[in-house]
Amino acid sequence: MRKQVLAAVMALALGWAGCEQQPIATYSPSAGSLALSRDDAFLYAVDTDNGLVAVVDTDAYEKVAEVKVGRAPERITVGPDDTLYVSNRGDRSVSVIRRGQWTEAARLQVGVEPMGLAVSADGQTLLVVNSTMLDSSETGSVAAFDTATLEKRWELPVGDEPRGIALLEDGTALVTLHRMGEVVQLDLSSRNRPKILKARTGLNERANALALQRRDSTVGTTFHARGVTDVVVSPDGRRAFATAQWAREDPVVTPGTPGMPSGGGDSLYGGGGPCGVGAIASPGVITFEAETAEPRVDDHSQACNEDDNPDFPPNTITSPDPSHPVQGPIASVVDPTGAWLYVVNRETNNVAVMPTNRRKGEDLNVVRLPATTVRQLVRVGAGPNGIALSRDGRRAYVYNGFDHTLSRLVGDGLGTVNIREEGPRLQLAGDVLPPEVVMGRKLFFSALDTRMTAANVGAACSTCHHDVRDDGHTWMFPDGPRQTPTLAGRMITQTGPFHWSGEFSSLNDFLDVTVRHRMGGGMVDAFMTAQLSAFMDVAPAPDNPYKREELTEVQRRGAQVFVKARCDDCHTGEAFTNNKQANVGTFVLSGALPDKEAVRKLGLNTPSLLGLARSAPYLHDGSAMTLKERIFQTRYTDQHGKTSQLSDADVEDLVEFLRTL
Repeated sequence: MRKQVLAAVMALALGWAGCEQQPIATYSPSAGSLALSRDDAFLYAVDTDNGLVAVVDTDAYEKVAEVKVGRAPERITVGPDDTLYVSNRGDRSVSVIRRGQWTEAARLQVGVEPMGLAVSADGQTLLVVNSTMLDSSETGSVAAFDTATLEKRWELPVGDEPRGIALLEDGTALVTLHRMGEVVQLDLSSRNRPKILKARTGLNERANALALQRRDSTVGTTFHARGVTDVVVSPDGRRAFATAQWAREDPVVTPGTPGMPSGGGDSLYGGGGPCGVGAIASPGVITFEAETAEPRVDDHSQACNEDDNPDFPPNTITSPDPSHPVQGPIASVVDPTGAWLYVVNRETNNVAVMPTNRRKGEDLNVVRLPATTVRQLVRVGAGPNGIALSRDGRRAYVYNGFDHTLSRLVGDGLGTVNIREEGPRLQLAGDVLPPEVVMGRKLFFSALDTRMTAANVGAACSTCHHDVRDDGHTWMFPDGPRQTPTLAGRMITQTGPFHWSGEFSSLNDFLDVTVRHRMGGGMVDAFMTAQLSAFMDVAPAPDNPYKREELTEVQRRGAQVFVKARCDDCHTGEAFTNNKQANVGTFVLSGALPDKEAVRKLGLNTPSLLGLARSAPYLHDGSAMTLKERIFQTRYTDQHGKTSQLSDADVEDLVEFLRTL
């Protein structure tokens, strides 16, 4: 009898869709740049480059309208009354669109770089996640708007660089912190008095428990969740799933070194991933108990797939196809049965379909090493950044942001999982960027192109430089600790020599060595360098809440202090760097991985100060979390400018000026 019951359960779990169940009112089968109308009649696709929302008739499978919105729109959600809301990351706004009118009905002014959106179950409240507040780059917020009057009710600071949001029926919400790698739990049950229930979930402590307990031994390696972007709730509201990337915190060494997992060839970024699989920056999915926000994760110090019948997916997503890696998870949805999680991977142009509640079964490859619980890997177009499932779970749509095309995925029907792309991709928009920029972006974001990486490494430039910025991580490389520098808006191609140690005189040399020896790719030629350069040159700087048309009085005083402290001796010119080496007293001289002597003799490359307000932590070793902290570290030694002569008021003014750059 027990076997019959188990067989019935498995038959249901393996289906593309299962028996009808009533999902919670806040469950959404769409994420990222795509959404469906409440009756599945219309599909809405956000195109960031063109600043529009394309409207697709799903029966005819053709584009029937397009709506111009704000600059650089990113995400979309649909309320119970079929009103559309679009977050315009490039101009601090949210567009409101009424179904059938196909025009922008209103535009809400919100915080800096709005991202995640959600509508309450009763349709009366729109929630907007702002990457930073209008008066501070150090914390982002969640703001609530009345959907009838479009007036703001409240705004709650939630932490550093929030991105995604998921609502529960009990009035709580989960919000991801992109760079910090955490999830915040909010209580939104009071209409006008929201509060934080849990500022940190203890995710990274749980994932590294044994290694942290036995830090003086050789047991385990620690990994930090970075790039936590999307969070979705299962139809029954019991579990939540967040996309992430696990970044190695311990020394990074070449695979093949004793004690290191194999699998990355000779590439520095290959091997050494969590649970003995993956690379030093590995894609992942984190499971949470939605009601308590408690993370359900494997301990990275253990063999993650050997737990007794775990009922949640592993932390790390491992591809079932050795020739086609998984990297760059950016959006996800749970199907209406609650049995399957669809993860959209921007850097490898695919969708991973994996169980939500198990990691064993005849349909899963857990025998071949490395084991994988991805049931199916479906290839789509370039730069996918959104997904939407029909209410019956039988059809999925994926928007390919770099190609401006729509992929339609179908299965063979109830009881089968043969998911595949159906028919030609639907072109919804065209390129508005120059051809070399289009190609450069695809190279920058590719963990699939063999010119850029090897299949057993699966790393892209964007794996560390999220959104052409940074991951907030300090990597323990053989030549010493190296914090990922932001690239966007920094005039990078004009700031040679390159690398923290400045050992590469040309960008081509730097890219060639990085791609071949670190990422496992091939030789970077002049054409690839030109394409990558073209893209990096136009990548927009992070929006800066401190930057105004004219400096404030405090900022003007800070500009004078900048000269008084001799900051402009090194940080000069349009890019705020003299492109020379310097020793500002930050070299790491002890510990597991000190800076090499050869680097200490030459000094470190002087970085550009552009975009400083949004690029913490600071310094090559990431040891300063704030600008003020950095100034006080060497204030009386004059190692980093002539700071000993500055008063406390001078320091405050200087910080205010530096934030404007």
